[in-house]
Amino acid sequence: MKQKLLFAVSLLALAMQVTPSPAQSPADLNDLQIAHVAYVADNIDIRYAHLALAISSNPAIHEFARTMIRDHTAVNEQALELLKKLEAKPQDNFLSKQLSENSVKLVDEMSQLRGAAFDRRYAENELAYHKAVNDLVGNTFIPNIENAEVKALFEAGLKIFKVHEHHAEMMVKAVSN
Repeated sequence: MKQKLLFAVSLLALAMQVTPSPAQSPADLNDLQIAHVAYVADNIDIRYAHLALAISSNPAIHEFARTMIRDHTAVNEQALELLKKLEAKPQDNFLSKQLSENSVKLVDEMSQLRGAAFDRRYAENELAYHKAVNDLVGNTFIPNIENAEVKALFEAGLKIFKVHEHHAEMMVKAVSN
């Protein structure tokens, strides 16, 4: 019951991470702001993965964490190369700031857990995080991106991150048994 409550709280916290204030909407962000949100979200997931490698002793958690580090780093490198090519700089915004602030709280919370409790919390967070980010990218960002190259990068990234979501679903089931 406690784990379900923690999971519900984490889902609510994640929803708050990507829920705009009334005056600001993810749909109103420009391409450079969207790029920065994605870069920040990738770095957050990389941070969660490093935490998992440091705390967990579960080989499946380690495998998933290494995959997150590899894939999110690769996408961020591609994004930085594209920005350099376009001679553009990402723009910080309400959503990237909100994601960063909320991730600090979650890292603090997860860093207090050990063993199976950490593994469950990490897996549940990864599933919720990928679902929320994939939804935001697929339904809000991609339809609103104007630059074709930026849009193509997001479409390619979304395919990878949907695989992550599926992997996270399997990981949640594995650590819940």
